[in-house]
This record gives sequence, C-alpha cells and structure tokens, in this order.
Amino acid sequence: MLQPLLPGFHSLPLPVAQLTLSAVLKCGQSFRWHILPLPSPLVDPLMTHEYRFCLRDRVVCLRQSQDTLFYRSVFPAPCPAPDQLVAKEIGTLNWLTNYFQLEVDLIQLYDDWSKRDIVFSRFRDRFAGIRILRQDPWENLVSFICSSNNNIARISKMVHSLCSHYSPPLLELCNPSSQTEFSSYHPFPPPVALAGSEVTATLRSLGFGYRADFIQRTAKMIVERCDSPTLPLDPESWLLTLRQKSTDDAREELLKFVGVGRKVADCVLLMSLDKKEVIPVDTHVQQIASKYYNISSTASKKPKTNMTPKLYDEVGGKLADIWGEYAGWAHSVLFTADLKSFVDYGTMVAEEVARDTTTLKSEKPPMDDTINSNSPTSIPLKRVRRHNSSAIESPQAVLPQPSDDSLYERIKRRRRG
Repeated sequence: MLQPLLPGFHSLPLPVAQLTLSAVLKCGQSFRWHILPLPSPLVDPLMTHEYRFCLRDRVVCLRQSQDTLFYRSVFPAPCPAPDQLVAKEIGTLNWLTNYFQLEVDLIQLYDDWSKRDIVFSRFRDRFAGIRILRQDPWENLVSFICSSNNNIARISKMVHSLCSHYSPPLLELCNPSSQTEFSSYHPFPPPVALAGSEVTATLRSLGFGYRADFIQRTAKMIVERCDSPTLPLDPESWLLTLRQKSTDDAREELLKFVGVGRKVADCVLLMSLDKKEVIPVDTHVQQIASKYYNISSTASKKPKTNMTPKLYDEVGGKLADIWGEYAGWAHSVLFTADLKSFVDYGTMVAEEVARDTTTLKSEKPPMDDTINSNSPTSIPLKRVRRHNSSAIESPQAVLPQPSDDSLYERIKRRRRG
C-alpha cells in the first residue's frame, strides 16, 4: 500500500526490491551520507532512519517505507521563492533518479542473475534492492583513494573530516530525533581546494596517513591538466568526460593519478563512470570467488597471496562470465552479503520483498503530485537485455550450506537465546 505523505516530504512509489537505502548507503559505495535514527512511533517498520546528503546548493533528506521513497530538499537562507522552489524540487527528483540509476529495473536484473547463478539466487531476497550508485567522479575518486588498507567506518570518518575542513558549511539542520541538536552539512570540496602543497600536512594531522599525499598530488594533477588553453574544462567536468570513453581508455586515465591502482580505478569506473560490467577485485572478492565459485589459481591457494594482475583478471573475468552485462552490479550484492557489518541484516527486508515482488510488475502506482501537475508520473525502467541463463551457469558453484559455524546456525542460536 502507498504510505501517506510525510509532512514536508514528496513521495515516489518505489518498492524496497528496487532500492533498499539501509543496504545501498552502508555497503561501501558512498561514504558521505548522514544516517540519523528516527523517533518512534514509526509510520512503517522499515522507516527507522533518515538519510541526508549535502549537494552544492541543498541538503537532500530521504526516508523509506515498504513501497515508497520519501524525499525533501532543504536550502540555505534565503529560501527560494515559491516559483523557483517548484523547479528546484523537480531538480532534486532528477538528481535522485540519476544518482540511484532508477531507470534500471533491478528486479529484472535479480531475476536474470538468479537464472544464471544458483549461488546468487540464495541471497536475492535477503539482500534485495542493492544497486550501484552513479556518483560524482571526483568525490568517488578521493573516497576510494582513502579506502586503501581501510574499513568503511574509518573511510566515512575521513571523508566527513575532509569536507568539514575544506568546504564551508552550507547550512545547519536539526536532527530528526531532537529539535535541539543540530548538524552542519558541507558539500564535497572541489579539486582546487585540495591542490595546495599545505594540504598534505593538514590531512596527515587529521589521520589520513600516506593517503594525504596521494589526495593532494592527484588534486594538483587534475587542476594542472585542466589549466590549459587546449583543455578549457573545469576539473570536475573533465572527469565526467571519461563516461564517454571506453572502459580501457577511462581506466588508463585514472591509473595516471597518484594512489590509484587497478582496484581503485575499477571502483570509480563502476560507481561513477557507467562501466557496469567492471568488477573491482580485492582479497575480499577473491575469497568470495573461491568460497562460492571455486575460482582460484594455484597462487591464490597459498597463504597471504598478493593480488597480481594475472589473478585480478582471472577472478574478475570468470565472475563476469557468470553474471554478464551488469556483472559489477551483481558483485556488489555478494560483496555486501559477505560484510561482517551485514551479518544480521535482511530478515525484515526479505519478508517484504517476498510479499511484494509478485505484484510489482503489474502494479505501478502514480507518483504523488505534490511537486506540480506536470511532474512525471513514473520513472521508465530500462529493460535489461536477457541472456541465455543455461549457457554460463557454473557447474562448480558451491552453495552456501548451513554448518556448525554458518550464518544460518548463528542466527538460529541467537533467536533461541
């Protein structure tokens, strides 16, 4: 059912099987979202948090119920005039559609992957709604330079610290659970703000370690590259042009930057440059490939195996053969499922998805008309080309089976206790 509109929010009919914020915004794609608990009572059992993201000119606030994405924009003073506000709210909707790539039918992708891969089919309901974000390439690049030998919590802390030191606050906004507690929201700083030689020392003092030098030198390279008559683009616009290049050519450009290796480059290709087939491979992904698909080389069976170019290509290539055109998207689901922070995730989401997916293709409720009467009534979903599911399914797939120390048994024991 369609939830009633929350005060101040617009609503977009969107089931959790198409987008699940609690997974997508915590699984190591983007590190700058503010995730704030909501007070009870809840409108919907899934609506436990508000998610906030600071753009250059507004803060976007999101909440989610079983079948609806609620959104609103908060602007710095002076607030836009009513006629301007309508256009700006439509701009927010367009940003959401682009950022979450909502034109892609995720349910169809999950269906295709499940037919091609019996391992994926075991995870699909519990980890529904995980899609790849289409991020700003500059922010995405810096974030994954920070990811080297790091974890999600610490990367997030570093990215927020970077913004608070090098980008003036756009506005302050009270937290949803308290009218007396406020948070400051900072846009992501442009390359020119991080290109100065003094930036390295400051970032080191903030705990960035060796990554401080990588960030400063990469920012300087991008600024200098664009500061010429032959390339009359601002640095961030130049990075966007990499979306039009082939995967190999775009990767080659990214690998020129300091602190950018194959894995970081592939994360940027997948998460901001539209290269949906790319699978970033690290030891974590290698372990998934070995654990579930028996994909391993002789070298990878040795303890403390280094990620060689040969092993990288072997793992990524074999997984791409299994999952097809959107292999990078499929990889993110298995990657999320294997994260320690998601060990207890998904029980409620799986129940909602199982109930909803049988009617999603026949039911497309109209959008709320609170923006204006000319706003779009739905987001057309891109039909994903289907593949011959029987041609590539791996006979060596290893199904996740309950065992004494499996996730299945741990959850059972916890519930009994």
